[in-house]
Amino acid sequence: MFLSAIIFGVLGSFHCIGICGPIAFMLPVDRQKPLKTFFQILSYHFGRLLTYSFIGLLFGILGKGFYFFGFQQQLSIIAGVLMIFIILFPRIFKKFSFSKNISTIIFRIKNSLGKELKKKGNDTFFTIGFLNGFLPCGLVYMAIFGAIAASNPLSGSLYMFLFGLGTIPLMTAVVYLGRFTKGNFRKNIQKAIPIFVVFIGTLFILRGLGLGIPFISPLEPILSSAGSSARSCF
Repeated sequence: MFLSAIIFGVLGSFHCIGICGPIAFMLPVDRQKPLKTFFQILSYHFGRLLTYSFIGLLFGILGKGFYFFGFQQQLSIIAGVLMIFIILFPRIFKKFSFSKNISTIIFRIKNSLGKELKKKGNDTFFTIGFLNGFLPCGLVYMAIFGAIAASNPLSGSLYMFLFGLGTIPLMTAVVYLGRFTKGNFRKNIQKAIPIFVVFIGTLFILRGLGLGIPFISPLEPILSSAGSSARSCF
C-alpha cells in the first residue's frame, strides 16, 4: 500500500509539473553556490513534505473514524472505486467547480507564492514549498484517498509523506535543468498515469474485499475492542 504512494508521487510529478513545475523553475536559488543551492532546494522540498504530511494526518483522522465503526474494508473499496471512476469519467468531475470560499483560499495561496518568489530570505524556500503543497492537483487528491484508507492519522500522514517523497526527483531536476520534461517522453508518461491509477484503484478494491490473498487482499482485519464495542451499540 505504501509503495503505491511513492509510485503515485513519481508518476504524478509528470502530471503535477504543469502546476508546480513553473514554481520550482522560478525558485530564487543562488546558482553561483552549488552547496547553498542544494540546501535551498532541500528546504523547499521539506516545506512541501510537511504540508503533504499534515494533509495526510487530517484525512487519516477521518479514516480512523471509519475504522473505529468497522468500515475499513468498505472504505478501501470506496477509495478504489472513486480512483477508477475519476479516471474513466473525468468530465463529470470537471463540472464541479470550487466553492467561492475555496477559490478565494487558492487565490490567496497563489498570491502569497508570488510574493515569496521575489524574496531570497532564509525561510523563503521553506515557505514556498509549504504553500506549494496546498495547491490543487488531481494526483494529490488520489493520494488523499489512500491516506483515508490508511485508517489512522500516522499511516495517513506517512502515505502523503511518501507521495511527496516520490515527487522530489523530478521537481529537483526541474530546478537544475529547467523545462526538460517537454516532448514525447512527458506525453508518454502522462498517458501511462491513468492506467496506473486504475491499477492502484483495483488493488484498493481487492484489499477491501478481503479475499484471503496474501499482501493483496488479506482477510478482514480484527478490529479493536473499542471498535467492536462501538458497533455493538447499534
